[in-house]
Amino acid sequence: MKHLLALLACLPLQAVAGNQIYEPLADSVRQRLHAQVSDRAAPSLHFRSAEDGSRWLNAMEKRLEKRIPDRKLRLELLRTVHYEAIRAKLDPQLVLGVIEVESAFRKYAVSRAGARGYMQVMPFWTKLIGTPEHNLFHLRTNLRYGCVILRHYLDTESGDLFRALGRYNGSLGQSPYPRAVLVAWKIRWKYDGPTT
Repeated sequence: MKHLLALLACLPLQAVAGNQIYEPLADSVRQRLHAQVSDRAAPSLHFRSAEDGSRWLNAMEKRLEKRIPDRKLRLELLRTVHYEAIRAKLDPQLVLGVIEVESAFRKYAVSRAGARGYMQVMPFWTKLIGTPEHNLFHLRTNLRYGCVILRHYLDTESGDLFRALGRYNGSLGQSPYPRAVLVAWKIRWKYDGPTT
């Protein structure tokens, strides 16, 4: 697996946004997901110490500098990614890998299928688990939906990340998208320090 990841890391980087597929949800699942996307707590970093938080922010900020030149926007994105990922019980590095592959860190990215924003969320999700007024180009809204949806797919797939990523991208059963995210996560966004 390490050799495959190293080989894939050498491939040119491009956004590989797919088409999340509408699947009917049980009422209890829809209500739970609605509650998760409706919470509006202010994002904050949750680390064992302020130093751990600063180290993580500094390391991630340097990696994003070329993609997002504005430092204030970089820090806002990173704080929100960390908050929403931890809130959804996801690795923040995984979420950064998803964003890299889905939108190449473009806030206003729109796929051919109509997916929007950093995490390329399909608009049907706002009607299914949120409210139609939710703006998927809004940083916190997009990351909140993306993380909640990815967590839902991980739960649906009993923790199988490869299959959950396939569902997230609308490419279940195909390997290019999950592999691209795994490479981004494990190589470009790898972080050995504490993330909580």
